[in-house]
Amino acid sequence: MLAFNFLSTSGVPFPKSNHKYPINASLSDPNLCNRAHNQRTLHCPPLLFHKSTSQFAESGLKPSNNAFFLGSSSKPTSQISHSTPNLNQICGNPYGFVSKSNKQILRAASGTPQEAYPDGEIESSKSNKTLQLAVVFGLWYFQNIVFNIYNKKVLNIFPFPWLLASFQLFVGSVWMFFLWSFKLQPCPKISKPFIFALLGPALFHTIGHISACVSFSKVAVSFTHVIKSSEPVFSVIFSSFLGDTYPLKVWLSILPIVMGCSLAAITEVSFNFQGLWGALISNVGFVLRNIYSKKSLQSFKEVNGLNLYGWISIISLLYLFPVAVFVEGSQWVAGYHKALETIEIPSTFYLWVIISGVFYHLYNQSSYQALDDISPLTFSVGNTMKRVVVIVSTILVFRNPVRPLNALGSAIAVLGTFLYSQVTSKKIAKKNEGEKEN
Repeated sequence: MLAFNFLSTSGVPFPKSNHKYPINASLSDPNLCNRAHNQRTLHCPPLLFHKSTSQFAESGLKPSNNAFFLGSSSKPTSQISHSTPNLNQICGNPYGFVSKSNKQILRAASGTPQEAYPDGEIESSKSNKTLQLAVVFGLWYFQNIVFNIYNKKVLNIFPFPWLLASFQLFVGSVWMFFLWSFKLQPCPKISKPFIFALLGPALFHTIGHISACVSFSKVAVSFTHVIKSSEPVFSVIFSSFLGDTYPLKVWLSILPIVMGCSLAAITEVSFNFQGLWGALISNVGFVLRNIYSKKSLQSFKEVNGLNLYGWISIISLLYLFPVAVFVEGSQWVAGYHKALETIEIPSTFYLWVIISGVFYHLYNQSSYQALDDISPLTFSVGNTMKRVVVIVSTILVFRNPVRPLNALGSAIAVLGTFLYSQVTSKKIAKKNEGEKEN
């Protein structure tokens, strides 16, 4: 409205060659327009000035010292009126587009009521995003539970974690090749620098995966996950050695993790040193994978998380399988026949192995999809709750005996992990805000 008042009171004249009357005179006295029209010296269509100011902006009109011009044209208004007989096209903005936000601001300034559909679209978009996120979280939890259950079932009758871990990486590799071949997932450009940058993270991923599988084969799944909840402790320690600094809150948050894991380990019914060390080494492997990935993959940010994980799985398979053959290859045939005798139905054993491989990849895929759509804080909280759900689910399925002190230690460790995720995520958020301001 300020712009319209300025135009209607300024009295900016047209060029003298067109007419001697100013714009505000033509607006206040319609007879002037009629006389000008009869003399063929001035064309003053009512649509041009009786519309709201939003249509001034949308039509491309802009003020000059002497007159209004269309776009970058230097023609006087009388010539524009003859060359553009349909002014509705001008107001409809045939020469470009104005952003929605600008249109809404102009409509609000002119008093024109805004359309109701943008708010409805925003609410619908938020609702769809929330529903999509809930589905991703549900799939992530469900797939992780299924993997842990069938992974343990296979290891109970076929205790060869090196072969099973290799098969799970093989299934993930085949799955990614399927997605890339049918263009269900865009395939990243492969180059020597990209492959070399992946060698380190893939190596540490291999160490973390095989160590976890060894732990699963020796102790209860719940105990392995309790020990794996101590991963933040190793993250803080290794990052500190590499020069990162952490506030006192972070160091205090890892104390309950250490205390809880120690209490759970002392009171664990199925305690086994190989299982304990496997879980601890798994933490070290995954922490080093995360730290090394930040340094070696900085120049490949265009590769999304799913493609990155796919190539890490492929390289990890190349690392792991030759070592698996060397470590336990001579025992596979005898172990296979013993497993078939134990289960009696071969197809059941095959189904369990396939399910463990498929769901191992699927739950990792869902975690990367969740991480792409949510903040690190929400992801950390979700990951902590996922660990609780997996621990409870496996205890119910396998009916593992749990002592009260063991349950207390597990709860303290998980609570410490939750506190750590809260503190570190807030630190990351503040750091990102500072970088944006700079």
